Amino acid sequence: MGRAGRWATVGGVAATGCDAYVRLLHPVSAHLSDADTLDEQGVHHEVEHTRWPWAEVARRNGRVMHPLVQWSRISDGDQSRDWADGWRVDQSDDGWFDPDDLAVLTRHLRTATQTPEDLVVGAWDETSSRARQLMHWPGRDMWQFRSSLSELADPTWAHRIVPGWESTRYGHEGPRTSMIWPEDHAWVVASEEDWDSTIVAGSRALVDGVLANDHFEAFEVHEDDDLSWDGDLLNPRLASC
Repeated sequence: MGRAGRWATVGGVAATGCDAYVRLLHPVSAHLSDADTLDEQGVHHEVEHTRWPWAEVARRNGRVMHPLVQWSRISDGDQSRDWADGWRVDQSDDGWFDPDDLAVLTRHLRTATQTPEDLVVGAWDETSSRARQLMHWPGRDMWQFRSSLSELADPTWAHRIVPGWESTRYGHEGPRTSMIWPEDHAWVVASEEDWDSTIVAGSRALVDGVLANDHFEAFEVHEDDDLSWDGDLLNPRLASC
C-alpha cells in the first residue's frame, strides 16, 4: 500500500501505487407502497423492501451510469426519489459498506493475499475494545485493530467478536470499517466516511474478479480520478431556483 494521494481522489481514499482500482457503489434501500391502503396513521402500507443498484435510479431519472457517477447527480432532492408506481428509495449510504457485501468480497480478497488471517482494520469511530492504535490518514484519523478474512466472511462478525462495537448511524447493523488491508499489503478496501462507494485496490487479477461478480455494481477507476460531486461530468446538476 502506497502513500495517500490527493484529497477527493481514488488514491486519496485507498492509497496510491496499486496495480488497479475498482469502485463499488453502495446499494440503496427501495420501498414499494400500496397506494390503495392506509395504516392508522394515514401512511400507505409498504408491501416490498429490497435493495436497488444506482443504475435503476439513473434509468428512472434519465441519467447516465459511468465510473465516476455521483448519487447527487442521478437523484436530486426528494422529487426524484419517489415515483408514480409506488416505489421510493432512501438516500445512499455514506461511509457504510454493508457487512453482507463485505462478506462476498472476502472470497476475492482471500485469493489475492498470502496473509488472509492477518489483517488490519481501521475504524473512523472507535467503540471497540480491540482497537489499540490510532493511525493518521489525511482528514481521517482512525483506530486500528487486528482481524482476519475468516472473521469478516461472517456478516455478524462485529457483534460476535467485538462486543459493544456498533454503528453510530441509525438503521445500520454493525460498525463502519474505514480501511482494511492484509499484513502483506497486497490490497486495501477503503470506505471514505462521507462518500457512498467503496474502493478496492490491488492486483489486476483481484480487480478483474470483482468487476466480473454481478453481486457488485462495480466500475474500474484510476488513482487520480476525482470522486467528488464535481467528478461526475456526464450528469449535470439540476437547475435550482
